[in-house]
Amino acid sequence: MKVARLVWKILVGIKDALVLALLLLFFGGLSLALSLKPAPGRVHEGALAITLDGPVVEERTAIKASALLFGSGSNQHQFLARDLVRSIEAAATDSRIRAVTLDLDDFGGGSQVTLARIGAAIDAVRHAGKPVLAHAVVYDDGALQLAAHASEIWVDPLGGVLVRGPGGTGLFFRDLLDRLKIKAHVFKVGTYKSAVEPFIRNDFSPEAKTATTAVYDARWRDWQTEVKTARPRADIALATQETARWLAASDGDAARAAIKAGLADTIGDKVAFGRHVAELVGSDKTGTAGAYQATGYRTYLASLPEQRAGKPIAVVTVAGDIVDGKAGPGTAGGDRIATLIDKAAASGDYAALVVRIDSPGGSVLASERIRAAIVRFKAAKLPVVVSMGNLAASGGYWIATPADRIFAAPATITGSIGIFAVIPSFEAALGRVGIGTDGIRTTPLSGQPDLAGGLSPAMEAVIQSEIDVGYRRFVGLVAESRHQTPAAIDTIAQGRIWDGTTARKLGLVDDFGDLDAALAWAAQRAGAAKWHAVYLGDKPDSFGAVVQQILSDEDDSASDEARGTGRDIVARVAGARMTLAGQLAGSLDRLLGGHGAQAYCLECAGLAMPRADAAAPAAGAGAWLTLLFGAPGPGA
Repeated sequence: MKVARLVWKILVGIKDALVLALLLLFFGGLSLALSLKPAPGRVHEGALAITLDGPVVEERTAIKASALLFGSGSNQHQFLARDLVRSIEAAATDSRIRAVTLDLDDFGGGSQVTLARIGAAIDAVRHAGKPVLAHAVVYDDGALQLAAHASEIWVDPLGGVLVRGPGGTGLFFRDLLDRLKIKAHVFKVGTYKSAVEPFIRNDFSPEAKTATTAVYDARWRDWQTEVKTARPRADIALATQETARWLAASDGDAARAAIKAGLADTIGDKVAFGRHVAELVGSDKTGTAGAYQATGYRTYLASLPEQRAGKPIAVVTVAGDIVDGKAGPGTAGGDRIATLIDKAAASGDYAALVVRIDSPGGSVLASERIRAAIVRFKAAKLPVVVSMGNLAASGGYWIATPADRIFAAPATITGSIGIFAVIPSFEAALGRVGIGTDGIRTTPLSGQPDLAGGLSPAMEAVIQSEIDVGYRRFVGLVAESRHQTPAAIDTIAQGRIWDGTTARKLGLVDDFGDLDAALAWAAQRAGAAKWHAVYLGDKPDSFGAVVQQILSDEDDSASDEARGTGRDIVARVAGARMTLAGQLAGSLDRLLGGHGAQAYCLECAGLAMPRADAAAPAAGAGAWLTLLFGAPGPGA
C-alpha cells in the first residue's frame, strides 16, 4: 500500500511539473510573440494592393482582451491615416510598384478631411504615370471620395453608387421625459449650444438649425468640388437630386446608372477586375482566379524605412470624445494626454509640439488638463502648432487656444465655444410609481443635487454659476489666443459651429493645411532644417498588434478569396439602424452618465472620425439597444 501511495505521489508530481512546464512555455512563447515586431516581407514587382476593410482613423482604438473574450466590440481593422498616406506616396516613386489597387468592398469610412488628404496622395501616384484602380460593390460618400481620384473605378454588377451627403434626423426626448416624469435640469451658455436641445425640445431651435445647415452646406460643397475636380465627368446632381429618374433610365440597374452618371467606368466582379489588373502588372500564377502580381499594404508599409534624421518634433493626437482620466487611445483621456505632453517637455528632446485634434469636445476639466500641459510645454520657449482634422470643436477648440499657429482644412468643423451640463431628477417619476420622498436639510444645499427629491434653487444657482464662469474663461482663452477682445469673441462664440473657411475669415484659424503643413511650420519656427515627427504614445500595443496580425493574415494578398465580400445597397441602408442605436445610446449617456460640465458639440458628433467599434452601442445605459436593433450584417 505504501509503495502504491509513493508511486501515485510521483505520478502526481510528474503531472504537476509537466503542467507547470507547459504553462511556462506557453506564456514564454506568448511574451516572445508579443515582443517581436513582424519582419517586413518581400516587396514584389507589380501592384500595391490596398484592401480597406475597416475605418481610416487618426489614432487606433486599443483592442481589449475582454472585448475579444466576451465577443463585444468589433474586429474591424483600423488604418492609420498617416500610414496610408506614407505608403501611397512612396508607391508613386517606387520602381517596383507599377499600379495601386483599392479594394473598397468593406470600407469602414473616414472623415472628409482625412479622405481628401489620402486622395491627394493618390493624385501623386497618377501624376507619376501609374494607374490607380478601385473596385467595390457599393460606393458611398467616403468610398466615392477616394475612388474619384483613381484612374479607373470598377463597380460590381450587383452594386452601384449611393451618395447621401451630410445630414440626417436627430432624436428629441422632451415629450418622452415629460411622459416618464423625468425632469432634465439644463445649464448652458450659448444661444447655439444645441447639445442640450434633445432634452428640452422636440425639434432643433431656429438658431441651431441655421448654424448646422450652414456648416453642412459648406462641407457638401467642398465634397462635390473635390470629386468634380478629380473626376470632371461625374454628374453628382443627377445621382443625388434626381435619383429616381436616374435609376429608372437604366431600368433600375444601379451599376449601369453609375456608369451613365460618370461615377464609375466599368462593371465587373472581382475576378474580372483582377484579370484586368493582371494585364497591367502581370498575373500571379500561384493565386486563384483573378489574382495578380502584388504586394499587400501591410507588407509594403513594413518595408518602408522610418525617418529618423534631424530634430524630433513631438506630435500628440487628441482623437474622439475628451473624457476625464486615462482613457484611450481612440478616446481622448485628459490625464493620459497631459502626461504624454509633460513627459515630452521634461525630456528636453523635442524641438516643437504639434497637437493633432479630431474631436467634438467633451469634459471641460479634461480639456483644461490638456490645455494646461500644452502651456507647460510652451513655457520652454518651444513652438506649439495645432493641426485640426475633421473636427476641433468645443473642448477641441479649448485645447487649441495656446497654439502659436492653427491649421485647418476648409471642411473642418470648429468653434462651438460654449458649455453645458445636464442633470436629471426623478421626483415626479418616483411619485408616479408609489415611492414617496421626504428629507431633512440644515442648509439649502443639504443633500444636493438630490436626484430623488429634485434640485433646490440654491443648487441650480451654483451649477449655473459654474457654467457661466466656465464660459467666460473659455471666451477669455480664445480672446487672448486670437488677439481679440472677449466681447468680439462672444459674438462669434455662443456655441455656434463654423466650417474651416468661415473660421479662418473670423480669425479662429490661421492657415489652411494638413498635418504635414503644420509640422513644416513648426520645424521652420524651431529653426530645424532637417526634422522628423515622433508620435507620442505611439508605442505598439503588443496584444493589439498580434490580434491585428491574426485578423489580417488572409487579407495581405491580391487573391480574390482573400478579399471581403462587401455589402449591397440594401444592406448598407439597413445598417443605418445602428446609427439610430448610437444616437439613443449617446443621448442616454449624456442624460444619465453623471458627467460634469461639458464643452461638447453634439451636432458635430455625427461627423466624427469613424471608430472600429462604432457599430457597437456603448455598454451600460445603451446596452439594451444591441438587443433591440441587432448588429448589421450583409444583405442577401
